[in-house]
Amino acid sequence: MSEYGFEGCELCDSPGGEVVWESALCRVVMVADADYPGFCRVILHRHLGEMTDLPQRERMQVMNVVFAVESAVRSLYRPDKINLASLGNMTPHVHWHLIPRWRDDRHFPFPVWAKPQRLNSPRRSVVDGQQLGDQIVAALRTT
Repeated sequence: MSEYGFEGCELCDSPGGEVVWESALCRVVMVADADYPGFCRVILHRHLGEMTDLPQRERMQVMNVVFAVESAVRSLYRPDKINLASLGNMTPHVHWHLIPRWRDDRHFPFPVWAKPQRLNSPRRSVVDGQQLGDQIVAALRTT
């Protein structure tokens, strides 16, 4: 059995990025992507495929974390937009992508998985994982 509960699942076999916050239910990781600093994932600790597999109370807890991460990323990175996605097509494990977007990023206005619209995007500062974790904690206190 892997650390997070299911053998052969990428999000069960590894943290999925730099862990900046976690609870008994889920973790928040920063994804190392130079074009999209602040890109985070909220990852359920146990292996389930869909949000509706969770009891109602846990669904709400996960969404509160998603909203807290969005709030923290908006505060620290000042993006023009935040994309939220819970796809799971390639990795059928409950997780949410939170991707800060800027009008001049490589893919805007299309999804980050689409064909790039420009060769480069301006370099943006990367926030320390501890600072992001602290902002998530502060945002969770207000929910």
